[in-house]
Amino acid sequence: MKELLKRALTGIIYVFLLLAAVFLSHDAFDFLFLIFGIICIYEFKKIIRLSGFYIFVAFLLVWWLFIYLLGELEQQPILRNILLIVCITVNLILARQLFWKKRIIYSNAQKFILTLSYIGGGCIFLTMIPYKEPDDFAESLIIGIFILIWVNDSFAYLVGRTFGKNKLFPSVSPKKTVEGFLGGLVFALIASYILYLYSGELNLIQWTILTIVVVITGSVGDLVESKFKRLAGVKDSGAILPGHGGMLDRLDSLIFAAPFAYLTLQIFHYVP
Repeated sequence: MKELLKRALTGIIYVFLLLAAVFLSHDAFDFLFLIFGIICIYEFKKIIRLSGFYIFVAFLLVWWLFIYLLGELEQQPILRNILLIVCITVNLILARQLFWKKRIIYSNAQKFILTLSYIGGGCIFLTMIPYKEPDDFAESLIIGIFILIWVNDSFAYLVGRTFGKNKLFPSVSPKKTVEGFLGGLVFALIASYILYLYSGELNLIQWTILTIVVVITGSVGDLVESKFKRLAGVKDSGAILPGHGGMLDRLDSLIFAAPFAYLTLQIFHYVP
């Protein structure tokens, strides 16, 4: 009971911070995910045993370039799409490596690129998603994506625990089931219909497509982080969130899904 209360209180504070940052100001939202990104990089750096502090300097420079400086450059679409291609390519490689049985040994340079693209790039694109234009911030869209991830995670757990029989990926995450994945997807699609009714950002088909993209890539992102933790022999990425583990444990799905969600919105001509 005590552990449940601790998890509930931590979850409430976490959600409050996210919502407050979204509705308080654009700068508050940007700053919050800058801090979240630094924490996630610190946790992931420990998991993969990346030495040195240069990754933090690189992340801050890339963040400053794409979040603040890019809007003033004529080459912004090209630079943004280069980063998008790099992040999606790295994430697809990580997804493919879920099926590899042989242990993967990364060099320090590979760990650096992996961390900057997978964690840093994910946080950057997550921050970019609400911006149609520099001064046009779509609160309902980014809140909608948070809701889709939370609904999928919650109902995947509940449906999987109640009806789950067929393991989804037992070598990486023994508790996840096919039934849980499908249950999470169905309830996320129901949530997307409600978001369509109360949000004017996307039409029903666009919300449906975005939901499928976010649920599938978010689920893969959860498996990717689980595999890194399994290889490192740790249960959680950290202990910053009592009862929940590390910040990366809470954001792994969002961070992995963010570049794919951004690409989907680009195809919808929603973002530049």
